[in-house]
Amino acid sequence: MKATRSVPSGTGKSPPARRIARLLTVGRNHLSSADAVQVARIEEALPALAVARELTDQFTDMVRNARDDALADWLDDAESSMIAPFARGLRSDYSAVAAALREPWSNGQTEGQINRLKTIKRQMYGRANIDLLRARLVATS
Repeated sequence: MKATRSVPSGTGKSPPARRIARLLTVGRNHLSSADAVQVARIEEALPALAVARELTDQFTDMVRNARDDALADWLDDAESSMIAPFARGLRSDYSAVAAALREPWSNGQTEGQINRLKTIKRQMYGRANIDLLRARLVATS
């Protein structure tokens, strides 16, 4: 690859695991040229990460496009990769995952409201009583 030849190898220590994870989960078209070079070098050095990235991209496409027909094949491929624990978890509740991909319903609004409520509750922990919490929840709605 032209990009990998433009940067000398052995340029220092490897990036932190969090940075590698972020680089491998961001879409290739959203990477800067320096990040794209780094991703190419990482994938060349660790082919298992390249496979995991491809499987992650496929899963994202499956969820975004509600393709439950591809789930079984994807699980078979994923169970022999670095994301095998995730795949095993999905397989253990296969019918629910397939239904989530197939059905048009979502509980996203409910989960968002619960998350908002819990965040406010955590921020106010130990500060006041239920009346102040109620006033804050009504005011932020």
